[in-house]
Amino acid sequence: MTDPQTRSLGVCYYPEHWPEEIWAEDAARMVETGLTWVRIGEFAWSRLEPTPGAYDFDWLDRAIEVLGQAGLKVILGTPTATPPRWMLDKHPDMLAVDEEGRPRGFGSRRHYCFSHEGYLEDCRHIVTRLGERYGANPHVAAWQTDNEYGCHDTVLSYSEPARRAFRDWCAQRYQSPEALNRAWGNVFWSMEYRDFAEIDLPNLAVTDLNPSHLLAFRRFSSDQVVRFNRAQTEILRRHTQAPLIHNYMGRILSFDHFDVGADLDIASWDSYPLGFLLDRMEASEAEQSRFLRQGHPDAQAFHHDLYRAVGRGRLWVMEQQPGPVNWADWNVAPLDGMPRLWTWEAFAHGAEAVCYFRWRQAPFAQEQMHAGLLRPDSAAAPALGEAQQVARELAQMPEVSQGRSPVALIFDYPSAWAWEALPQGADFSYFGLVFDSYRALRRAGLSVDILPAETTDLTGYRLVLAPGLLELPEALQSALRRFGGSAILGPRSGSRDGDLTIPTPLPPNIDGLDVTTARLESLPPFAPLPLATGHFKRWFEHLEGQAPVSFETADGRPAMMGADGLYYLAGWPDDAAFDAILGQVVGAAGLARETLPEGLRIRDTETHRFVFNYAPETLQFDGIDIPPAGVHWQAR
Repeated sequence: MTDPQTRSLGVCYYPEHWPEEIWAEDAARMVETGLTWVRIGEFAWSRLEPTPGAYDFDWLDRAIEVLGQAGLKVILGTPTATPPRWMLDKHPDMLAVDEEGRPRGFGSRRHYCFSHEGYLEDCRHIVTRLGERYGANPHVAAWQTDNEYGCHDTVLSYSEPARRAFRDWCAQRYQSPEALNRAWGNVFWSMEYRDFAEIDLPNLAVTDLNPSHLLAFRRFSSDQVVRFNRAQTEILRRHTQAPLIHNYMGRILSFDHFDVGADLDIASWDSYPLGFLLDRMEASEAEQSRFLRQGHPDAQAFHHDLYRAVGRGRLWVMEQQPGPVNWADWNVAPLDGMPRLWTWEAFAHGAEAVCYFRWRQAPFAQEQMHAGLLRPDSAAAPALGEAQQVARELAQMPEVSQGRSPVALIFDYPSAWAWEALPQGADFSYFGLVFDSYRALRRAGLSVDILPAETTDLTGYRLVLAPGLLELPEALQSALRRFGGSAILGPRSGSRDGDLTIPTPLPPNIDGLDVTTARLESLPPFAPLPLATGHFKRWFEHLEGQAPVSFETADGRPAMMGADGLYYLAGWPDDAAFDAILGQVVGAAGLARETLPEGLRIRDTETHRFVFNYAPETLQFDGIDIPPAGVHWQAR
C-alpha cells in the first residue's frame, strides 16, 4: 500500500560538480519545487579517496548538512561503479575483459570485473568508511549500492580472475568433473574434462559453444553480481537502519535481479522512455514514429511491474528522464506533459518515489547533452514546471491502495540466458516473447503483476501466463493446479532442464495436460505461419496428445491445446493472434476486456483507475476526452 506520505518526488544531484556557494540555493529551490529526496555520491570516489587510503569526507559532510538542513532526505550512493585511476595502478588486472579477450579500459565507468578479489576488498573499505561516517546521520534516509549493474554490457567478463572463479563455481555446483561432463553432455565432440582446472571460459571457440557451458557461465556471472552487491549490503546493515536500494536498468537481463533484490529493501530502476524506444525495445518503425516523443506505451509499465516484484512490493524510480538524453542513436525531446505522465504512471504502478535525473544539466564530460530540471545556466528547463505540477497534485491526491492485479505474468532471468545460448532462430528473444505477452494483456485493458518462476502461491489471480519458461518448477506447477484460474504456458515452457538439455518424458510434460512437442521449427520473418486469426511469428511447435485443441493454424493443426483452465501455446503469436487467443481465455477466467484506442493504457489499483494517453492525438475513454500526454484518474 502507498499513501500520500510515501508518494514523493526527488532528484539526482552532484554537489562535487558545482561551486559550494550555490549548494544552499540549489537545495532551497529543490524544496520549493516540491522535491523530498536527493541522491548524491554514487560517482564521487575520486573526491572521497583522492589517493589510496587518504580520505576526504569534509566536503560530503557539508553537502549532506546543507541538503538536510533545507529539509531534503539524502539517498547516499556507494561509489563503486567508478573506481578512480589510481585503483588501476593498484590492480592492473581488475578490468573486465570482453568476449574477444580485450580489456575494457579506463576513461568511462563500470570498468571492473566482478570476480576481482582485490577490487572487491577496496570496495569493502570505502563502503565501510561511508557506513561508519553516515550510517546514523539523520539526513541520510536511504542508501544506493553501486549504480546500474549490467549497464554497458559489464556483467560478463573473460578475465583471468573470472576464469579462476568460474572453475571454483563449477567445482561447487557439480562436485566432480564426471558429474559436470554428464550434465553438459561433454561426450559430444570429445569435450570431456578430467579436472576442473581444464575448464575455460566460453569464448573464442572455432564454432558453436556448448549451450550448457554457456548457461553455466551465465549463472556464474549472475552469482558474481549477487556476491558483489551482498558484500556491500552486509557492511551497510551493520551501520544503518535506512533502506538499501539498487537502481536497475531497462531491459538488462545479464544477471538475476530477483537474486540481487533479496539482499535489498527496495527495487528502483532508471526510466528513460525515449531512449529505450529507439535503443532496446524492439519497437517497429511504425511504433517508433507514432510514439517517438512519448515512449513505448507498455515499456515503462512493464518495468514498473517487474521491479515491484523484485522489490517484494517496494518500488522506486531512481532516475526519471526529464528531457532529451545523450546516449541513444537519436535523442528527441519529449512531448509536453510526458514527464508528468511518466511520473504518474510510476505512482499508479506502486512507486513510492520518483527521482528525476538530474537537477542541473552538466556543461562538461560525457553527459553534457543530457537534459535536467535546470539548464546549465540554472534557468528552468521544461520539466521543472511539470515536476512542480505533480508535487501539487500529490498533495491533493487521496490514498491509493495497490492490491493484487487479476493477471500474473511469470518472468525468469535464467530463461533469457538459456534462449540466448540456444536460440534456434536468429530473432528469438525471451524478453521479446514475454513483452509481447504483456502488451497483449495491456491492449485488453488488464492490469498485471509480474512474478518470479519460484512463485509458490497464485491465490487470487484469474489468469497466469508463463511464456518461454526454461523449467517449470514443481512448486509452480503445484501452484497452477491449486489456484483455480486459467493458465497459458508456452511456447518453450518446460522444454529443458536446468543444464539446458532435453528431459524425458519429452516437454512440456505438464501434469494434467496431455500435450507433447513432437518437433519444432523457427520461422524466418518472411514466412509467418497463418492461424485461424493472425499468425505465428518466429516459432512453431508441432504438438501431439489428447488434450482438446482450442486454437488452430489455418491448415488445421493445433496452435493451442488444453482445457479446464490449463493451456499450452505452440508458437509466438502476432498481435492479432494474441488478441484472439486472449479473447477465448479472458472471459472464461472471469475477466472483462476493454477495447482501447491505440496508445491508451489503463492501470487499475484497488482504489483507483488511471488512464494514460501515449498517443500524439486526443483520445476518448468512457466519454472523456484525454489529450496527448494526458492523465486521468477516478475512484473505483
